[in-house]
Amino acid sequence: MDHVAILKKSLGLMPKLRSGHKTIESRWYQSKRAPWGRIKANDTVYFKNSGEPVTLKAKVLSVISLSDLTPEKVGQLLSQYGSKIGIEAHEIPTFFERLKDKQLCLLIFLDKPETVKPFQIDKTGFGMMSAWLSVHDIQSITAPKTE
Repeated sequence: MDHVAILKKSLGLMPKLRSGHKTIESRWYQSKRAPWGRIKANDTVYFKNSGEPVTLKAKVLSVISLSDLTPEKVGQLLSQYGSKIGIEAHEIPTFFERLKDKQLCLLIFLDKPETVKPFQIDKTGFGMMSAWLSVHDIQSITAPKTE
C-alpha cells in the first residue's frame, strides 16, 4: 500500500527526513483515522509539505499502534522517541502541551528515505483537511500535469 503524509512546513521536518535524522513518523489522534489499521511494514510513505508537491519517499520498517494514552504515557513516548520523531530536546515541552490529551499514537519506523521527482497529488474524495492519504497505488492520486 502507498501513503501520503502531509507535513506542516513550519515544523521543518522534511530536511530531517531527507537527512535520516528523523526516522519515525508519528501521528497522534483522538479517534482512529488514516493510516490507523492500514499501514504496515514494507508499505511506502510519500512525504510533502502542505501546499507543495511530494518530494520524498521512505519504506516502512514497522509500525507501533498505541491506544489509551495518558499524559504520563505521552511524556514517556516523547522522551523515548522524540529525537527520532524529529523533535529537538528543547521542543519536547511544547510538543507535550500539544499532545498530552491525545488518546492514540502511531509510530511509523522508516527506512531508506529518498528524494523523488516532485509531483502533485489530487486529494479529491479525501477531504481538504486530510493530513494522511492511504491508497493501493500512488499513481491513482497523482495529479495530471498541467501545461
